[in-house]
Amino acid sequence: MPVPGTLRRALAAALLAALALGAAAAQARSVPEALPEIAAADLPREARDTLAQIRRGGPFPYERDGIRFGNRERLLPAMPRDYYREYTVRTPGVRTRGARRIVCGGPRTAPDACYYTQDHYQSFARIRP
Repeated sequence: MPVPGTLRRALAAALLAALALGAAAAQARSVPEALPEIAAADLPREARDTLAQIRRGGPFPYERDGIRFGNRERLLPAMPRDYYREYTVRTPGVRTRGARRIVCGGPRTAPDACYYTQDHYQSFARIRP
């Protein structure tokens, strides 16, 4: 049985609206909210030392420092695959790498932006110079 033109147009409009809402919801999930900021001077001393090492290009104390950071948590702005790198921030009294990291994006010794996490990627703050 053929569908009348008015009903067909209404169904098409409803389908397009549903698709648009779904796309908007997916985009909202992939775009992080505005991150808090922290001045570099307000970081723990160990984090300031790590920033200086990043700008010098090393040497870094841990083998995994400088590896690609995948941003799987999607808390940082979406960027190309190899944009972000992660670096360990030493934690006094902790024998392992601990939970503190700095993640930077862009050129290795002159990053576009760096972010600090003290809880192993559960939250980030953008580092202001």
